[in-house]
Amino acid sequence: MSPTVEDSISLPAPVLAAYSYCETVTGSEARNFAYGIRLLPVAERRAMSALYAFSRRVDDIGDGTLAPEVKADRLGATRDILDRIRDGKIDEDDTDPVAVALADASRRFPIPLSGLDELIDGVLMDVKGVTYETWDDLKLYCRCVAGAIGRLSLGIFGPAPGAPQTEKAAEYADTLGLALQLTNILRDVREDAGNGRTYLPADDLAKFGCSDGFDGPHPPAGSDFPGLVHFEVRRARALFAEGYRLLPMLDRRSGACVAAMAGIYRRLLDRIERDPLAVLRGRVSLPGHEKAYVAVRGLSGFDARQIGRQAGRRRA
Repeated sequence: MSPTVEDSISLPAPVLAAYSYCETVTGSEARNFAYGIRLLPVAERRAMSALYAFSRRVDDIGDGTLAPEVKADRLGATRDILDRIRDGKIDEDDTDPVAVALADASRRFPIPLSGLDELIDGVLMDVKGVTYETWDDLKLYCRCVAGAIGRLSLGIFGPAPGAPQTEKAAEYADTLGLALQLTNILRDVREDAGNGRTYLPADDLAKFGCSDGFDGPHPPAGSDFPGLVHFEVRRARALFAEGYRLLPMLDRRSGACVAAMAGIYRRLLDRIERDPLAVLRGRVSLPGHEKAYVAVRGLSGFDARQIGRQAGRRRA
């Protein structure tokens, strides 16, 4: 059974302080994510903030300027913290607020913590400089760094009782995570190139004459960069269409949370599709009023109802 609001209010002061720290991290570092989770009940929102804060720590290690061997050591130490959480060895007065919050969340919700092991594995791929020849190769990475987050989140807000086909919920959550990550990769293509990383599959880059990479505001000479972007946008849209089948399986507020987060990324994808070269000029983002509109649309249940009708037509 999910914890009630009263349960969360009665938490010990050190645990409440730990959750507050995680919510501050989430609000300042992940505005798209924060727009979605603010639609959840208090206990679920706090648990999602703890999940994000731990994930952010892993990402920050991978994205930092330390030497690869130092990054690998720190990721190993972070995995040790995860093992302590798993083994129930984090006390409420531990000096690490993220560990305290995540430990409490994992006691209250059936969070599959192995998903955070997958996240660490994915960031280790970055540290080692792994490149991706095909979409199947990239998909493995995306499942580690984003699909796993979808499955972890499902452990917090889970399918609604009596929802149909819930045995496929984890699969849809995973696929929705892939859609979000591919959108991220398109949005950040120049920033990643500046950090020496190329995520788009090498065979896709070759197909559109983009194998020389993206080191400036203009695509490689003679390339079909818009064609590459539109190709990847179509792939992301197919993933969104499959992953959105999760929505009718969730209760109203959980569905609103997922619809808001996914809706923001779908709108980013729309912007990228309309102006592919924008991702080489700077970071594509949505204004606050548009994010708020997406959140209201999610809270109304419109997206969940629409997907439910489409699923009903397919079954008919």
